[in-house]
Order: sequence, then C-alpha cells, then structure tokens
Amino acid sequence: MRIPFGTISVTEKSKNLIADILASNRLSSGKYVREFEKKFAGVVGATQAVAVSSGTDAVALALAVLYDFGAERGDEIIVPALSFVATGNAILQAGFVPVFVDVDNKSLNIDPSQIENVITERTRAIIPVHLMGKPADMDAIDDIAQKNNLYVIEDAAEAHGAVYKGRNIGTLGDMAAFSLYVAHIITTIEGGIVTTNKPDFAEVLRSLRSHGRACKCESCVLNTASAYCAKRFKHADSADIRFLFERVGFSTKMNEMEAAIGIGNIDEYDDILCRRRENLYYLMEKFGKFEPCLATIRKESYEEIGPHALPIVVQDKAQFTRNTLAGHLEKNGIDTRNLFSSMPTQCPGFSFLGHKIGDFPNSEYIGNHGIHIGVHQDLGKQECDHVLDTVEEFLSENT
Repeated sequence: MRIPFGTISVTEKSKNLIADILASNRLSSGKYVREFEKKFAGVVGATQAVAVSSGTDAVALALAVLYDFGAERGDEIIVPALSFVATGNAILQAGFVPVFVDVDNKSLNIDPSQIENVITERTRAIIPVHLMGKPADMDAIDDIAQKNNLYVIEDAAEAHGAVYKGRNIGTLGDMAAFSLYVAHIITTIEGGIVTTNKPDFAEVLRSLRSHGRACKCESCVLNTASAYCAKRFKHADSADIRFLFERVGFSTKMNEMEAAIGIGNIDEYDDILCRRRENLYYLMEKFGKFEPCLATIRKESYEEIGPHALPIVVQDKAQFTRNTLAGHLEKNGIDTRNLFSSMPTQCPGFSFLGHKIGDFPNSEYIGNHGIHIGVHQDLGKQECDHVLDTVEEFLSENT
C-alpha cells in the first residue's frame, strides 16, 4: 500500500474553465481571479480576499501593507521560531526584522507567555502560525497586540477550515495569509491569498501585488475587458494610473488558470474538508496508545483543527530516532516529511541574526524529532489503519 503525503483535486469544472480561458487568450489576472477571491472570502467569512502567487508572497504583502500605516523598514515582527521557513523569509523579504519566540511543545504554536518579553519600541506586528492547522492561542495573542498597539497577521498557510472558539481562522487578526500550494485543502497548484475585513488594507494589497501601482480597484475594467476607465487620467499631469507607482511593490499576481483550479476546489471544499478531518481525528484518537514514545497534537473542545497533516514527535523516552521511524514508514509505503525546524538556529540562512542552539529549546527539539504524514481526501480508514499498524509494528520492535 502506498500512502503519498498529498493529492490534488482538478475538477471537470476547472478543466472546462481552463479550456475557455485558453480559447479567450486572456490568461493573466482577470475575472476568474476576482471570482475566486470572492468565493474564498466567503469560505473564510472575511469581507475581502486578495489573491497572489504564493503563500510566502501572501505573508510578505500583508506585512508590506503596514508601511502605509506607519511602519518603517527595519521594524520588528514577532514570530514563532518553529515554522516552515517561508514565514521567516517573507518577513525579511518585506524589509522587516524577525524576532523569534519559542513554541509550546504540545500545541506546536507560539507560546504567548514569552511574547511580551521581546516587544520593543520597534515592534509592529505579531505573526501567529497555526502550525499543522491547529489554532494558536488567539485570545492571548490578540490581548497582547491590543495592549501594545500591534497588528496581528495570521499565518494560516496550513489552517484551511480551522475554527477557534466559534470563529474561523483567517478572521481573527488584521489580516491572514493562506497558502494555496498543491498540498493544501483549497489549492491553485501554486498560489496564496490574503483575507481581511479592512477595505483599506485590501486596496493596498491590490496595489502591492502589481508593482505598487495606483490601480487598486477590486475589479479592474481595463484588465478584464480593455474598456474605458474614468480613473485612468485623473491624476496630476494626466499621468496614466497604470504607470503611477505609489509604493514599493511586488510582482505577485495570480493567473486565470490557477484561479480556475481554485474555483473547482471551492466547489468541493466541504467534502474535502470533511474527509480530511475524519482521517486526522481518527488518527489522533488512536495515537494515544503510542505514548510515551510518540506524541501528536490534541483537539481542544473549543476548536476545530484544519486537517492539513498529522504531526508526530518522538519523545525523550523513545529508544529510537526520528529518522529510524521515518525510514520504517517509508519502507512500508507511508510518505513522510520532517516537522520543520527552528528557523533562527537550525536554518543556516538565518545565522546572520546571531542566535545559537539552545535559544529556542522546544522548537529545536521538534525540529530534530518531528515528522508529519498526510491525511488527504484520497485516504480512508483502510489507509489510516495501515499507518497505525505500521507504527505499532515499529514500536514492538524498538521498545
């Protein structure tokens, strides 16, 4: 039996839309991207969504919005040490300095009790990462942010469908950045999207994704139909609005074919979410029998976890390594991924920031001892039982 980490659903609707798009010769960002944005905002429960070319770009652009609201280059952004490296990369790409905080070793998310220790006069925002789709402690984080006049930008890359105390992840901060990469519940193959309930933030996001242009209407007449635009020459010296650049921007637009894949995914969203969640919760419930050698996250009564993957952390009492376990799973057809790393101390690209091993012990432990495996919609109880049987067999031989 082969259990790949991920899968992708390309619906017949998506295939038909792509054929229409190719026949139209209008392939760059247009009406289908706008349609996808509206549908994604509806899924999350936000009023605005701005599609971009990757989840990393989604974080970077959300941060770059803050320059319009008083932030300066070199200001500080608080972020958990444990995340996929894209979170830290995006902070640096946006011109800010990442300030790292260790995680709670049970939730895998940022430890709110350590946040205020690192706030300075240069701090502008907190980025909680809902790692593996488990919601961060947003009440505590939002309280700290409000007390210290900070923005909150959710990194919801893996948190499609997650719910925290009755509210959807993606609506609990000033903005939220989602990845639409192929492994996620809603995918455009490559892509990302920012949700917000602040129309002024969404305006800036639309400008930022297209080089910082003054063009930032929710739906661009020129781009969708090459029609007359009353705003085009209403600026000083009759400058063409398309070539007036109000801010330092990016080139991160989503194209129409990617949007078509996303539109088809959204049509199947409820079914995909349900099947993935059934797999995740089934595995989580059964995993208790593998303690004290192995641990995974737990579901709290007030949350729904976004079913991205099942994290597994080898515990201190185990007499085997993470790589030995991963090797056994791979030999039995179960695809694995490492559970990320401590960005500041285990990713050499961040060494210039001056951190050293031991600064973030929980993140470093998980970086050395964690893996995650797929729970996607092409799997069912038979595949989940194969995972459980394979782990049980491994433990019987190694404990």
